[in-house]
Amino acid sequence: MNFLNEANKIKNQLIDLRRDFHSHPELDYELFRTNEKITDFLKREGIEYRITAKTGICAIIRGAKSGKTVALRADMDALPIKDEKKCEYSSENIGKMHACGHDVHTTILMGVAKILSGIKSELNGNVKLLFEPAEETTGGARLMIKDGVLNNPNVDAVIGLHVNESIDVGQIGIKEGVVHAASNPFTIKINGRGGHGAHPDTTVDPIVIACNLVNTLQTIISRELSPTDPGVITIGYIHGGTAQNIIPEEVTLGGIIRTMKTEQREYVKKRLTEITEGIVSSMRGRCTIEIEESYPCLYNDDSILKMVKASAEKVIGKQKVNILESPNMGVESFAYFSLEKPSAFYFLGCRNKSKGIINPAHGSLFDVDEDCIPIGVAIQCESTINILKSLNTSSKE
Repeated sequence: MNFLNEANKIKNQLIDLRRDFHSHPELDYELFRTNEKITDFLKREGIEYRITAKTGICAIIRGAKSGKTVALRADMDALPIKDEKKCEYSSENIGKMHACGHDVHTTILMGVAKILSGIKSELNGNVKLLFEPAEETTGGARLMIKDGVLNNPNVDAVIGLHVNESIDVGQIGIKEGVVHAASNPFTIKINGRGGHGAHPDTTVDPIVIACNLVNTLQTIISRELSPTDPGVITIGYIHGGTAQNIIPEEVTLGGIIRTMKTEQREYVKKRLTEITEGIVSSMRGRCTIEIEESYPCLYNDDSILKMVKASAEKVIGKQKVNILESPNMGVESFAYFSLEKPSAFYFLGCRNKSKGIINPAHGSLFDVDEDCIPIGVAIQCESTINILKSLNTSSKE
């Protein structure tokens, strides 16, 4: 089957869906309208589903013949950003916007559902459709996994995609190995002894301690990690003090750690704690440190990625499949799925300079060239069929 032809047959329907989602963005787990829109669609297509992770959805297309199971994931939530675009599908929910393309991801998965459900009599195995809430916040993937979406039947591989405004429409980007960084937000409270700004000798100045700490923490990246292994420690805020002539009792710092390897993640957390405690105590202060466990690194499985790459080459041509050299320092909750099952995650081009579609994600002017939608549908369908075929063949050998 030529999946790109099939996807183009329903292109207008998919664009209408995408624009409806874009006009009515919802945040976090509060995806009630989005959930209803998707479940109504699944009912019409005769696809069974269940609700998971509050407003998430796990649907399944059961093939007529027994075999392995492939899952495809799409995130659904928007961002708390005002939509500044002037178009017929601009956000109607003030202060909320699909500024990261999750409306496109959801639409693509619905297109995949329609096409693959139509040929389920030919499927050797099953296809699970995972619609994830709260990707932009706490990661609905964790709750979905805990709720058993990868079981009954057992999922053997997971595929995900994300639109990318730096890649031209009609092309994709693939990264081997580590694709996205792990994230650890942290908060440090430094307590000193306050007093008059004219008499610093009678105080323990937490602002001076904080200044020393900010500079020294950067040496973890510049002097303790290999130059070939990227990492980031960013201090995002420093809060302390109320007046120019008062040395405060307390200063609070907040920041983020980004690392590309699990072992680096643990090392940087350990060194941040050791350095903070050492500097603060040496300067006569006290501190409390809280390091959160956020999204892990996203790893691509070599064998699954190879099949996705071959599928994409069949759909759009080998010359339009770009091999990316550098990982993304951003985070992605698909990483939770990649830790559980062999997975592949790639980037779908949505840029079109001639149409003025060049604005960055997470920005108020973000948009996509909707020609990317049928391409995403076709690659996901082709990849699913090829992976099922390969997994079923391997299990018989």
